Amino acid sequence: MLPGTLCNLSNIHDHTTTNLKQCGGTFLFKGPWFTNHNFLITSDPMNVHHITSKNFDNYIKGSEFYEIFEILGDGIFNTDSHKWKHNRNILHSLFRQNSFESLVVKTIHKKLHSCLVPLLNDVSESGTVVDLQDIFQRISFDNICSIVLGFDPKSLPNKLIEFPEVAFEKAFNMMEDVMFYRHIVPRFVWKLQKWLQIGRGKSYTECEKIIDQFLHQCISSTFQEKSKVNCTKDDDEPTFNMLKALVEESGMEQIDRKFLRDNALTLLAAGRDTISSSLSWFFWLVSTHPVVEAKILEEIRANFITKEEYWLITSRLENLNKLVYLHGALCEALRLFPAVPFEHKCAVKSDVLPSGHRVNANTIVIYSPYSMGRMEQIWGEDCLEFKPERWISEKGSIIHIPSYKFIAFNAGPRSCLGKNITFIQMKIIAIALLCNFQFEVVEGHNVSMCFYYSSHETWLEGQGY
Repeated sequence: MLPGTLCNLSNIHDHTTTNLKQCGGTFLFKGPWFTNHNFLITSDPMNVHHITSKNFDNYIKGSEFYEIFEILGDGIFNTDSHKWKHNRNILHSLFRQNSFESLVVKTIHKKLHSCLVPLLNDVSESGTVVDLQDIFQRISFDNICSIVLGFDPKSLPNKLIEFPEVAFEKAFNMMEDVMFYRHIVPRFVWKLQKWLQIGRGKSYTECEKIIDQFLHQCISSTFQEKSKVNCTKDDDEPTFNMLKALVEESGMEQIDRKFLRDNALTLLAAGRDTISSSLSWFFWLVSTHPVVEAKILEEIRANFITKEEYWLITSRLENLNKLVYLHGALCEALRLFPAVPFEHKCAVKSDVLPSGHRVNANTIVIYSPYSMGRMEQIWGEDCLEFKPERWISEKGSIIHIPSYKFIAFNAGPRSCLGKNITFIQMKIIAIALLCNFQFEVVEGHNVSMCFYYSSHETWLEGQGY
């Protein structure tokens, strides 16, 4: 099956979805005998529920996952058993702190006011075409660096100039390309490339060096150690420091640089890519569905009757819960275009899935959130339509969908810890931009889902109201 997959890399997720529909939601992928490229793929909600919850202990990340994502070290995404539980407990405690939520909200408001809104005003006045995904990646990167490291790399300018190239962000992008490449090619190929320092193996080493240097310099700066990096901070930056909070929550007597490096990198990856991808698809969907846009604006204006600027209004987070239609639209965007389009686990012991498929020990099992969002048996015959109404009950409240069906934030014990804060960030940015600008997709431009982390190109033209 590998040749067919390689021929469809440009639309791999739709190709997988088609195969899953033809096979009833689950099939065994077989690669060439010498590659050991065999794994089970499923979009069956009951199988996903079994894997992520009912038989959770039998499905781990495993050694192969750890090798593919080795750059993440022993962070929460990459570990199992006691290491995973230890990291999750620390991060869970951290995310529940009011000071953390306040830091996130203040950081977003500051970046909106100082950079994003002025930049889009400049774009609107000049009538220039911009890559909105690039803009969202930059603001998400600046925000998450400020939140986790207490350092703003200032990759997003406040004027329409040539966007600065940040070595750390560029290394991030390169790292994701390498991670996807490792999913596709046989293990011995990328292992050999790394050993010989050629191709993607050389790219991995280069981006790892840049990422490690940046993180260790910022860790040193945070704990007031001598450092060559110039991590200057503004006087009005929040006093809450996530790196120091990680040390306090973990109960360390001495600073464990590897622990901080691994968890900081994990949080940076999660905080940049998921939000920037989700926002890009959300604005593309809204811009191509004017009726939905009108309903969102009507709801915002009905709940926020004030003369304040819209990015200041949202500092009162209790008001965000009133925006039911906006929440439904964001859920729809995540259903159709989940930030992480596929997940994979490794079976510890032999098992039988609810669908009747047998899973042997050490078999890789992949479930596809992207494909699940396109299954008629889960979402109905209109599953390909962008309909925020499907999330709203007759009484006007949000309909709860089990996480093993709406899998954008994973399910079971590994459910995303940042789900609530993710919605807060996306709502704040959506309100600020939709109330101040109208976005139009450039005519004839191709918008498609590619490879890993929903990497795609979305070009939009901003026009001020």
